[in-house]
Amino acid sequence: MALTRCQREVLDFLRGFVEEHGYCPSFEEIGRGMEYSSLATVHKHISSLEKKGYLRRSRNCSRSIDLVNPDLERRREQRALAARQRLPLLGRIAAGRPLEAIETQDSISLADIAGQGEVFALQVQGDSMIDEHIMEGDYVLVEKDPRAYDGQLVVALVDGQEATLKRFYLERRGEFKGKVRLQPSNSRLDPMYFPPETVQVQGHVVGILRRY
Repeated sequence: MALTRCQREVLDFLRGFVEEHGYCPSFEEIGRGMEYSSLATVHKHISSLEKKGYLRRSRNCSRSIDLVNPDLERRREQRALAARQRLPLLGRIAAGRPLEAIETQDSISLADIAGQGEVFALQVQGDSMIDEHIMEGDYVLVEKDPRAYDGQLVVALVDGQEATLKRFYLERRGEFKGKVRLQPSNSRLDPMYFPPETVQVQGHVVGILRRY
């Protein structure tokens, strides 16, 4: 969350104090260091920084402030959530000839599929990608990325209004040279061509989930 100028100055003072002394200052030391005439002002800024996730306080302690890195805390929470969402991976199942059933002690989570990028999910509507076995009602996991390469399966926003799931191509020859081709995977549907400036890539697909 955004900080006011005063909150930023207090946070910078706290970080500098910790670097110099190895521990956080008391409210009185903050007041003196920031030249505040009232401890109420210190309490106000510390409470605001706590609410915004930049520090935490222990009650009934003279040096009750602990600095927090919000980005680090967010990543820890994401890892903890991913750990809670892990499923036992018990082995492999044959879709062709039968395999010997061997139970393994492993697990899998959405984080294993999504990787380290910023990923969001979208539910598929329609059958334009059915030849790739992407069906209506499936969920696609999309990694945010404005870049796209020929053949990538992307979520594209056309004219800032309509989002679509298609294979991305940039035509380099022929009558559509210079146009973006959004290619469906359905033999009944034709490709769509757009000027590049009207197509905004939202991200590329990294996984598909289906619920039966």
